[in-house]
Amino acid sequence: MAGLYFEEFAVGQVVKTLSRTVSEDAIFSFAGLTGDYNQIHTDAEFAKSTQFGRRIAHGLLGLSIATGLIMRTGMLEGTVLAFREIQEWKFVKPIFIGDTIHAVLTVSETKALPRIGAGALIASVEVCNQTGEVLQKGTLNLLVLSKPKE
Repeated sequence: MAGLYFEEFAVGQVVKTLSRTVSEDAIFSFAGLTGDYNQIHTDAEFAKSTQFGRRIAHGLLGLSIATGLIMRTGMLEGTVLAFREIQEWKFVKPIFIGDTIHAVLTVSETKALPRIGAGALIASVEVCNQTGEVLQKGTLNLLVLSKPKE
């Protein structure tokens, strides 16, 4: 599926992604990739003694999965040029092993940048679990290709 061009996005547009279950393997793969082996993520016995009572996923793993789920919608396939900025990202609640998360993206602003043949797409994003609880939220600023001139 070809992605949407900048002009095809509208303020107020809402997109809900598919879901993905966060596995122990994902946490250990992320730890290996980033070098973040913090015990809250990797040591079950240690994590039992924390306020969460069990291991939690890295916050940035949640954000990374959410951006991947947004890409899986196809709406940015071949048209997103850059991930420009993350604004006011909040890690509201932990993501636990076995949580099934999805993202809800709401377009809040569009700004044409004709000089570069693109536009800024600003969208609020909520990362939610299987019960609908918001676990993370913030704003993404993406650079999206404009429609070619005919």
